[in-house]
Amino acid sequence: MAVERLVYTDGACLGNPGPGGWAWFEPLTGRRASGSEAQTTNQRMELTAVLRALEADPAPLVLVRSDSQYVVRCFQERWWARWRQNGFRNAKGQPVSNRDLWELVLRLVLDEGRSVRFEWVRGHAGDPGNEEVDRLAQAAARAVARGV
Repeated sequence: MAVERLVYTDGACLGNPGPGGWAWFEPLTGRRASGSEAQTTNQRMELTAVLRALEADPAPLVLVRSDSQYVVRCFQERWWARWRQNGFRNAKGQPVSNRDLWELVLRLVLDEGRSVRFEWVRGHAGDPGNEEVDRLAQAAARAVARGV
């Protein structure tokens, strides 16, 4: 029986849009990664964190913990299914923001034989995993803002 991989993800943006950072962290293994973009949005960084975490390990069972309602609700409420039916248009008939990233994440999440669950965790509420990814994402955003 496969063990579920637990991964925390977070994105940060200084301004919105502005310099941004993303991060993921596996508390059970200590593995982590982060990165940045010079000009982005917080939503793009949240999605990039999930994308990079899923790309890093093809585990068949994954639990993603995120403080992003945007990401978590998409999967818990199956927004993605309506988007696919409507040609990636939201309930207002407008194009879904960040479609490029959503399509990449959806391909990894919905891949046959892979079970990915999403749980919301309150940000800045003392959860050690969430605090770690927040620290990493903020540091990445600050570094790119300084030109490092």
